[in-house]
Amino acid sequence: MKPEQEAVGMVASLMALAARTAPKGKGVDEVEIRIAQGSDLNVLADEMERLGKEKNIGFFIRDSGNVAASDACVVIGIRGQVTAGVNCGGCGYADCAAMKEAFETEPVNGPFRGPNCVIRMADLGIAAGSAAKTAAIHNADNRIMYSAGVAALSLGWCGDCTVAYGIPLKGSGKSIYFDRPARKEPGQ
Repeated sequence: MKPEQEAVGMVASLMALAARTAPKGKGVDEVEIRIAQGSDLNVLADEMERLGKEKNIGFFIRDSGNVAASDACVVIGIRGQVTAGVNCGGCGYADCAAMKEAFETEPVNGPFRGPNCVIRMADLGIAAGSAAKTAAIHNADNRIMYSAGVAALSLGWCGDCTVAYGIPLKGSGKSIYFDRPARKEPGQ
């Protein structure tokens, strides 16, 4: 293992710590964190490519190449079905009980399961932002990816989480996450 790869592994662990200790609504932690390295990166990248081809979403295929070329990927998921109990209506329902009932009865129409508590969604954003900030402080190239989170959920890596994001990391002379084609069409 190159020193840069070893350092990226340490940064991934620090990112997990930053996500875990990030502020949470009402002090309730509903975050799940997983670090993918080695062969797990290929498993994640393969699932991203599979989903991209199946759903005809070109950027999933493009992003899968980035994940496969990464040194690590931090996956952060949230149990958005767990309400904060504040009846704020941010989820679009009259109260937390109505949102919970809708979660249990409405069909799943996309890669994320919902409805989700808006407080938990904010928790996920704060955790992902804290993790990405930690990577940047330690000079590890990174990018928050919707596509990697969708694939991680598809693989069952986040337990009963409803939404997840992946943050791949690379320690190299130039960031592999920028100057990319706008999208890659399936089959190219």
